[in-house]
Parts: sequence; structure tokens; C-alpha cells
Amino acid sequence: MKYLTAIALALVTTVSNVYAHCEIPCGIYDDEMRISMLRENLTTVEKAMKQIVDLSKGSPVDYNQLVRWTVNKEEHATKIQHIVTQYFMTQRLKPTNSDRKAYEKKLSLLHEMLFYAMKTKQSTDTSHVEKLSTLIAEFYEAYFGEAEKVHLEGHH
Repeated sequence: MKYLTAIALALVTTVSNVYAHCEIPCGIYDDEMRISMLRENLTTVEKAMKQIVDLSKGSPVDYNQLVRWTVNKEEHATKIQHIVTQYFMTQRLKPTNSDRKAYEKKLSLLHEMLFYAMKTKQSTDTSHVEKLSTLIAEFYEAYFGEAEKVHLEGHH
């Protein structure tokens, strides 16, 4: 019994430390920070892609570094997917009938972001990074209203 309790405690501790934000309606949100995190993770994905391409040309190939950059690229693309799904789609984007068109636009952009984050995992094609960067910018524009953008710019 002590063994099962220890395993359960380890799982609870691990799971609670994995995610930076929970689904408890605490009201503590920093949407702009999440957009910045998306951009930062995307920059890391792009750098990793370039490193993978460069390292692949080496003679001899430095497989240790090549694997490290590949894993890094995967992790940061997964972080993008996590922010899009667990933060924006699950917690911040509420289904609505009042402005259905705006809701569907945001939802569509988020889905496209998931798709292109997946594409960045599958290759070193930087066109996927460029598309994802454009989608993040479009989502920012769709997500934040004009008044919110003015307010946010006042904090920079």
C-alpha cells in the first residue's frame, strides 16, 4: 500500500510541475505573455532547423549535436501546441453566439497554428516557420481588440 501511495504522490507531483498554467478558473491570465511565448518558441524552432541543416553538412557529422537540436526543435514545437490548445483553445476562447464570426476566425487561426507547429516537427522547411509567424500575428490582431492593443502598448 505504501508503494502505491508513493507512486500516486510521484505522479501528482510530476503532473502538477509539468504545466505552467492549470485549468482551474483562477482568473490569473497573461494573454500577451502567452503570445510572446509562442513567438519565443517559434524562434527556437527556427534556430534549431538552421542548426540541423548546418550540422547535417558536417564531415564528420556531429550526431550528438544533431540529435540535441532535433529534440530541441520537437520540444519547442510541442510547447507551441500546448499553449494553443491548453491555454487559448481550452481556457481563453469561449464558444459564443454573439460574435460567431470572430470566434470562428480565432478558432480557425488556432487550428492552423497547430497544423503548422506539427509541420515544423516533420521537416526543416523554414516556410512552415514563416507561416506560423504570420498566423501568430494574425491571431494577435484577431484576439486583442483595438482598446486592448492600445492598453498593451502603453505597458511597453
